[in-house]
Amino acid sequence: MSDGDLIKLYSGRILELAADIPLTERLENPDASVKRRSPLCGSTVTVDIRTEDGKITEYGQDVKACALGQAAASVVGRNIVGRTRAEVEFARDELAAMLKSGGPVPSAPFDDLKVLEPAREFKNRHASILLTLEATAEAMAEAEKSACA
Repeated sequence: MSDGDLIKLYSGRILELAADIPLTERLENPDASVKRRSPLCGSTVTVDIRTEDGKITEYGQDVKACALGQAAASVVGRNIVGRTRAEVEFARDELAAMLKSGGPVPSAPFDDLKVLEPAREFKNRHASILLTLEATAEAMAEAEKSACA
């Protein structure tokens, strides 16, 4: 990766988002808690959720990731409360398609993930970027199982 590529990838907006991640307090007694780790870079994200009627009512995240993973967590944290499992899974799938196969930018309310488009070229960064939405989707699935039990 050249210096120019790194400068392009780590834009000012990505760094702003990474420096301002919302909802970073872990929840006490969450309905579900999921920790995901990217084996390639070692980034980790832990997500706690509380749900009601199939929607996220409270959200907490602990993010130990590169600036790209932090930026993704920042966008997710700003838009996640009130979302359903289907919405979270759709956003995750859209983000993966944007990164891996040149798909469009994720739909609103996650359209600010557009800032991560330059990471398409850097496959080794994709896992870190996807961690937060993957962990949240998994937590939603766990919360639904617990609610049905």
